[in-house]
Amino acid sequence: MSDKAAGFESYPDPDNPGWFTWQLIDETRFNTWMFRKLLVRRDADGKARLRMFPEHHHTNLQNVLHGGTVLSLIDVGLFACSRMLGIVEAGTAVTLDLNTQFIAGGKADWPCDAVTEVLKETRRLVFLRGIVEQQGALIAAFSGTIRKPTAR
Repeated sequence: MSDKAAGFESYPDPDNPGWFTWQLIDETRFNTWMFRKLLVRRDADGKARLRMFPEHHHTNLQNVLHGGTVLSLIDVGLFACSRMLGIVEAGTAVTLDLNTQFIAGGKADWPCDAVTEVLKETRRLVFLRGIVEQQGALIAAFSGTIRKPTAR
């Protein structure tokens, strides 16, 4: 699933069967700077899941996940999960809108997942929704729209 021309690599993670890595090749870009390790997989229920591993720099002064961290995970998840579900190829897709409801603080020492499902796909748009969870605890709910890449 790697697409070096589009600037990212994704391959089976040897330490986590059923999961794929999700990383940008250019380590100076936001995704790689923000999240050192991301994993993605397609779940049996047709949803896709992007997992991050919180570090100290992801937390606020209360030692819970910073809201910006959660929003970043969701935004990256819209694209990683759309690709896992076969909707969007890597490239120049963009976020058009993102609505988020924060429900609880995220723990600093547990993996955190953005679980995403596609509501509708049109020729140019993908409408998605999902939740952010840690070990079954709900952290946030979201919905968003992405515009598919323009053919060049």
